Amino acid sequence: MLFNRMESGRASISDTVYLEVITGLHGTTMPNILAAACLAMVGAITTYETGDMVTAGLTVAGVAIAIVRLCEIFAFRRRIARSPQLGRAEAVRWERWYIAGTVATALVLGVFAARSIMLGDALCSVMAIGIGFGFGAGVVARLALRPVAALLDLVAIAAPAAIVTFMQPDLRHVGLGLLILMYVVASFEMVRLSFNASISQITLKRQFEQLARLDPMTGLANRSVLATDLPPMLAAGMVAVHALDLDRFKEANDRFGHPVGDALLKQVAGRLKAIAAADDLVVRMGGDEFVLVQRAAGDADAMAQRIVQSIGAPYDIDGQIVELGVSVGVAVAPDDGRTAEALLSRSDRALYRAKEKRGGYVLARDLRVRDSGQPVNGLAA
Repeated sequence: MLFNRMESGRASISDTVYLEVITGLHGTTMPNILAAACLAMVGAITTYETGDMVTAGLTVAGVAIAIVRLCEIFAFRRRIARSPQLGRAEAVRWERWYIAGTVATALVLGVFAARSIMLGDALCSVMAIGIGFGFGAGVVARLALRPVAALLDLVAIAAPAAIVTFMQPDLRHVGLGLLILMYVVASFEMVRLSFNASISQITLKRQFEQLARLDPMTGLANRSVLATDLPPMLAAGMVAVHALDLDRFKEANDRFGHPVGDALLKQVAGRLKAIAAADDLVVRMGGDEFVLVQRAAGDADAMAQRIVQSIGAPYDIDGQIVELGVSVGVAVAPDDGRTAEALLSRSDRALYRAKEKRGGYVLARDLRVRDSGQPVNGLAA
């Protein structure tokens, strides 16, 4: 049940947050360096005091693993420096390499502590166990969002030492073994609590981010979303920006009151969402102004016609029949602009011309033809 909860929580992490977690794991080399330095120091002292070559071999193995881990961290940093964009599949591979390194380090430290206990040198045993406990504390701090990896590390640190102590049935060794087991249980409880708190914080962060992007009245995206979402949409291919302004909305609002006006805006938003494709973007700019960003820009003219027809149909608000019109200005990338600013500016200019015509839609490309003095739609400029 606990691991099901944790795995579901991990799945809820967005790709962006997941990349932040993996980048954070590779964010510091100091714990790795300190663990290697402590192991080298204690290993050298223990080998000198006891002459045990197994301890010497474990010390060399631990330092070698630390060097490999440092190389992996630096390799990850070079990869991110080349391109900050990292797909989830690639991030998973980097995570697995990192976790493999931590588990290997934990296992060496655990066997090192167990060997120190077997040698019977009390002070060397205390130092060896202290290194393991210190590494375990780092695991709790760094791997809270990777709880399965944290548990593997904690077990790898504690199991060898605990097994050795329970193999010696005197009261002191049994007590030490129980202390080691209690340390693992308490550490994993801290991982669980930290995991739950972190997932709750991430969930709240995502909710606040989503609320910050929404218009509270209509449920559409607000104008801030254009700054973040329109440039990537442009980079992905041709798009059309439809700038809308409702006609006769102020008269309806003054005549029927603000509650009816609010209901009208909600129904307009609903009609725009019904017209838009799943990957289109519908934004309320404020007041009675909207923007629809269309990905399939090849039929921008047809989309503009659907907007005019749909928004211009009568509205039934609590038995009151209200009729509105709409003016639409359309700018299509890349012909009308290659940046978000250019498209929004030219769609606004086309919208202004549409309002001069008292409704309907105007394409920005027609304005370019008009400004050149050539006929537009069969009419003289």
